Amino acid sequence: MSSAAGRTAAAGRLERLVRQVQAQARVPAVSAAVHRADRTLWTCTVGGTGNDTALDEQTRFRIGSVTKTFTAVLVMQCRDDGLLDLDDPLDRHLDLPAHGELTVRRLLSHTAGLQREPYGDVWDTLRVPDADRLVAELTRAERVLPPGRRFHYSNLGMALLGRLVGQVRGGTWAEVLTEKVLTPLGLTDTTVSPGRRAATGYLVDAYSDEAHPEPPTDFGAVGPAAQLWSTAADMARWAAFLADPAALDATGRVLTPATLEEMRWPLTVTDETVWNAGFGLGLILVPQGERVVHVGHDGAMPGFLAGVYGRRGGEGTPAAFGAAVLGSSGTSAEVLELPHRLLAAAAEHDPAEVTPWRPGEPAPAHLRGLLGPWWGEGSEYVFSWRDATLRARGVDDPPGKPPAVFAPLPDRPDVFRTVAGREVGELLRLTRDSAGTVVRMHWATYRFTRRQETFDGYDFRA
Repeated sequence: MSSAAGRTAAAGRLERLVRQVQAQARVPAVSAAVHRADRTLWTCTVGGTGNDTALDEQTRFRIGSVTKTFTAVLVMQCRDDGLLDLDDPLDRHLDLPAHGELTVRRLLSHTAGLQREPYGDVWDTLRVPDADRLVAELTRAERVLPPGRRFHYSNLGMALLGRLVGQVRGGTWAEVLTEKVLTPLGLTDTTVSPGRRAATGYLVDAYSDEAHPEPPTDFGAVGPAAQLWSTAADMARWAAFLADPAALDATGRVLTPATLEEMRWPLTVTDETVWNAGFGLGLILVPQGERVVHVGHDGAMPGFLAGVYGRRGGEGTPAAFGAAVLGSSGTSAEVLELPHRLLAAAAEHDPAEVTPWRPGEPAPAHLRGLLGPWWGEGSEYVFSWRDATLRARGVDDPPGKPPAVFAPLPDRPDVFRTVAGREVGELLRLTRDSAGTVVRMHWATYRFTRRQETFDGYDFRA
């Protein structure tokens, strides 16, 4: 659907989805946005702020635990800059009275086993410890599970990672966040405080139309887990960055695509029986079927819900594709599902344009002879030259499965490193006969031959 009329119709579908959620889920204010590289920013606001300012695209909402994705990016920046290692224990960098043996990686993936909240009844009192008290009371915080046992969400763990970032950078978490992420990506409406244009958060009564304002909260030392306020436009851009960093940060000033790919790799499932979501390094991963995944985070604070996700893979997915939905109700779970619906609807009804194929450069002369079918482990693979790279796919691979991609080693012309897809990281070695023809290959040490062979080398088709 490339016509202007088609795009207008698709935008109308998105607006209707937002309006339906606002009305049916009874959310006082909803702000939604979809970011994509090939279209102008789409936004929609419905409802009112609950105060003397009008609801518009600049209205800020509490984004709650979406804050954790920012803290995770800050940690990965520190790793990339050589300030820490993901397998470092916390006490290598912080002076802690307890739990200092927990590693950065396990805290990022919520597999450290640390209790969910700081010591005390934080959600009863809404009084959050300051930095000194947070650390002092670690002796009273429990390790509720052995490290590495399973997923167990922990705001306390993320608070400690925020303290770690400030320690190794020589500033506060908020200062480092502004300098290292918000300013470089132009997220000017994302702040640690609500400002003058913030929406009021509500609990909407289950049995009447009354909306009760929730008290304002400052999360103090737990801020790295849940403090931030933002707009839907900023959060859609952030979601697009998490899914496709190269499109928004071409120089890797914030993070390289390889590091974001590392963060998106699932380390655990969030439910051991359903397996409908996973967790990487600070990021939630929600499979959508047909090799499509949504990556981001949800957020919940008193009076507010937020869903912020970018889309990767699948037919019709454009570059830098992200959606955000922010709502001023703490009880309307439909807000959290809406970004997934917006991404799916936009991809279906206004897909990315199909890029025409054009002839490219031929394969290098020393590689042309290896192109075509090869057999390994009893199965057939096809090696090809596409987009100036050597690639391989299994003949029986399902449509949409990415190929293996190889990069030559600079000092060994007949040895390649697998840089993507099947057997990533492993070597592909070519063996040539006296005439220079490739007669055999070894990929991850498995023999590949032009005809199907048993493991002892017998060619039963000879």
